[in-house]
Amino acid sequence: MQRSLPGEQAPVTVNVDRWRTGLPQDVWPDTFPSSGDVWRRDVFAVADAYRAGDASARQLLTAVLVWGYGPIGYGPWRAAKSLGGDPDGKRLAHALEEVSAAAPDEDALRTAYRRFRDPARLPWLGPGLFTKVLYFVGYRRGVGGVQPLILDRVVASRLPGEAGVGRLSGWLSEEWLAYLRWAADQAQVRGVEPDAIEMAVVHDR
Repeated sequence: MQRSLPGEQAPVTVNVDRWRTGLPQDVWPDTFPSSGDVWRRDVFAVADAYRAGDASARQLLTAVLVWGYGPIGYGPWRAAKSLGGDPDGKRLAHALEEVSAAAPDEDALRTAYRRFRDPARLPWLGPGLFTKVLYFVGYRRGVGGVQPLILDRVVASRLPGEAGVGRLSGWLSEEWLAYLRWAADQAQVRGVEPDAIEMAVVHDR
């Protein structure tokens, strides 16, 4: 099976040993690649295991943060701080409850986004990172329509005005949803997945 998703140009390459030694022993996902080359599919596999009850919320967050931070030197330190803010994973599980269902709608996405801001806000886990968590848990490939997507500084800086994102950080839930609707429309016109639109924005295409 091809490991890259349509629009995904390369894996994120990390130092696995450095990450593992910097994090609690219980948080490393069982199925995560040992090579250090992490594709989106690898993180989606952990999200699938989480929804099936075969991975913990903390393992899911670890997978997302390893992919999200990649080789950035402070990544393991910040990830450890985020994980330390939820030692039993209950705050994460509460935030993700609405998007773990079969097909989360806009109300479910809004609720999940707001829960990550408060009361489930964790150290060093702002919208640029928690939308990555929402993407991997809530995205339903092949369904189309409004899907949770990543909104970080890179994406925000490259979106056109009609996407409805008016700032480079601290986005409100309605800004995120406006962007998701815009991406859904673009995906329908182009006959691609909504996350292919996000990837095109990231790569300035």
